[in-house]
Amino acid sequence: MTASRPSDESSGTTGRSRPEAGYEHIDDDVCRSFQRSIEIVGKKWSAAVLLAAMRGARRFVDYRARIPGISNHLLSQRLRELEGHRLIQRIVVPTTPVQITYRATERGADLMRVLHPLIEWSVENERRDPCSSS
Repeated sequence: MTASRPSDESSGTTGRSRPEAGYEHIDDDVCRSFQRSIEIVGKKWSAAVLLAAMRGARRFVDYRARIPGISNHLLSQRLRELEGHRLIQRIVVPTTPVQITYRATERGADLMRVLHPLIEWSVENERRDPCSSS
């Protein structure tokens, strides 16, 4: 059981509660920056595309194989968007026919390293509460 926090009334504040420990320094500009960043990976299929890149996908068909359920159109769109955010790099190999590969950039790899605890949390959460995935 967790300790209860005092309500706004009992803590002597009006309308504002105290921030959780470790979050006091986060101001409105940081909140906006966080929101923009989280919306990049929070967009449907974006995190799956980045994870597929980290798991070794290079060609379009590799991404399709590692992301069940994504359409070709949506995969193309997400790859372009992630490329625009400099998280995925598109590499054109001038062969006949032209070969196109994709890989996570260092920036994309940095992001996935930050998100790795979320992967672990999701596995643990699924184990504890299998109904939460529905």
